[in-house]
Amino acid sequence: MKVLLSSYSFLPNLGGIETTSDLLAREFQKAGLDVRVITMTRSTGSEPFAYQVIRAPSWRQLIENIRWCDLYLQNAIGLKLAWPLLFIKRPWAVVHQTWLRRTDGTLAWQDRLKRRLLRKAHNVAISRAIAADIEPSSEIIPNPYRDELFREIPGIEQDFDLGFVGRLVSDKGVLVLVEALRQLRQRGVAPRLLLIGGGPEEPAVLRALARDGLAEQVVMRGPRSGQDLVDDLNRCRLLVVPSVWQEPFGIVALEGIACGCVVIGSDAGGLPDAIGPCGALFPRGDSAALADLIGQLLSDPERLLAYRKSAAKHLERFAARAVARRYLDIFEELI
Repeated sequence: MKVLLSSYSFLPNLGGIETTSDLLAREFQKAGLDVRVITMTRSTGSEPFAYQVIRAPSWRQLIENIRWCDLYLQNAIGLKLAWPLLFIKRPWAVVHQTWLRRTDGTLAWQDRLKRRLLRKAHNVAISRAIAADIEPSSEIIPNPYRDELFREIPGIEQDFDLGFVGRLVSDKGVLVLVEALRQLRQRGVAPRLLLIGGGPEEPAVLRALARDGLAEQVVMRGPRSGQDLVDDLNRCRLLVVPSVWQEPFGIVALEGIACGCVVIGSDAGGLPDAIGPCGALFPRGDSAALADLIGQLLSDPERLLAYRKSAAKHLERFAARAVARRYLDIFEELI
């Protein structure tokens, strides 16, 4: 079977879609499929992939590759890479990685056009929340995490009470976490936080930490990836994902769980699917509720142990091979 996987953005760009596209392509190839990835991301050098990557295709290349394939899988719909399907008939599947609407919740003409075209596709949503937002019926298949990388490392001490991983932007809710730390400090509780990431909110975070006398209990690590990130996550008892916007899913929660963290996350979007029985939720944007929950969990080791015991079973369905197998079932049905 020849599968063309489109990923508008792809490695070496970093992000959930880029990582997921690579994981799926590798697993499809292991299963015996002939796989090509087509993307608008230009090359920055060597291509360390066992499958072919077509970058910034011309219109001729795009047509040739869609004609080549037996099935076209788009990891997030993109009209620039889908238009040949108007006259080249191929089974078409689309993975919905985020909300198909503007940030304010409205539908622009592009969103309406995409929703209309999706009636011709087999639609896959990465979470229950995304499935509810897509008008055509969709099958729910979560994103995989890098299970070969993210794991517990024996001998690493959990010397931080809390961890945060993500871009320091307002949507990710890092200032909600800082406010929760301030409230805990007023109660005489001072958990140590390992803050991993960088971004435009960093100056505001540093000012808030200094103003509230929290700097001494927070380590600013900066962006981390690969084994360095795995090692850091292994040092955290709790991973806090305090997103203010509704995350479509939440790969970082799976990575934390795999590294032995109990996860605290916002109660909206796809985060509840990713966290499952391996952590607890708080109302999105509510720093007081977050402070209460952190205090409760840090003082209840038995509850933390119960969450950790659920990790292995929960993570099984998010392993790359298990997720790819579900796509292979779809491919066989569509072909």
